[in-house]
Amino acid sequence: MNNGEYLRYVALGDSQTEGLGDGDDTVGLRGWADRLAEHLAAVNPSLKYANLAVRGRVAGQVRAEQLGTALALRPDLATVVAGVNDLLRPRFNAAEVAGHLEEVFTALTDTGTHVVTLTFPDVGKIAPLARPVRSRVFDLNARIRAAAARHGVTVAETAGHAVTTDPRLWSADRLHASPLGHERIAAAVAHAIHLPGSDDTWTLPLPPQTAPAGWQAAAAELRWAAAFLGPWLARRLRGQSSGDGRTAKRPELLPLSTTPDSDSSATVWRSTS
Repeated sequence: MNNGEYLRYVALGDSQTEGLGDGDDTVGLRGWADRLAEHLAAVNPSLKYANLAVRGRVAGQVRAEQLGTALALRPDLATVVAGVNDLLRPRFNAAEVAGHLEEVFTALTDTGTHVVTLTFPDVGKIAPLARPVRSRVFDLNARIRAAAARHGVTVAETAGHAVTTDPRLWSADRLHASPLGHERIAAAVAHAIHLPGSDDTWTLPLPPQTAPAGWQAAAAELRWAAAFLGPWLARRLRGQSSGDGRTAKRPELLPLSTTPDSDSSATVWRSTS
């Protein structure tokens, strides 16, 4: 689409694309995809936007549950971001996860859709207790880049910039971006697709802050494990997901100023753009 004038934007993915960490289930979720839609609408006010992402979904579920709907919406721009929920599971298979993503890339690009995806930052720098899965992140990123190259998919390289592991870009659970983090992700994607008005300022570091003392950092890790890691592991053992019973917050292509009807299983962000 010339000059970034996209008409139909569809977002596929999991909780990050749904917008967790940016708003809540009471006031509604915003998130980087909503923020990107705002950037797109600033270029083309006729933009229509759908967000099919649902928290807790693994890559295979994104392919199985969201791809068909996305194809039916006939987007000219689609973002596909998934895989983090996979790499946190014991039986992670990078080739299998990348294979699901590549199927989504293939199906969408075959219809002429401009597809954009992301690479993931070093989780070991965000949550030290997550260091054992660092190699999984690096492996998945490499496979995402390779699959994207085979299909002409644009990659927003958020993995290669130190600012993406700054704690201020992450919410308290360290799994979801903070409002500032979602803002930076949206800016990264806008820059990757050369949207008018975008630039690389999203890569700039935040002002320095005093690092916590060793005992403070250790105490913070223990609090995080008790508040977030423990409950997450408990859900896994029970075979539960945070997305059980939930549906997409914005399943139809609508102008950005239009709020979808809300129900008990979906939350919405009421945009005033």
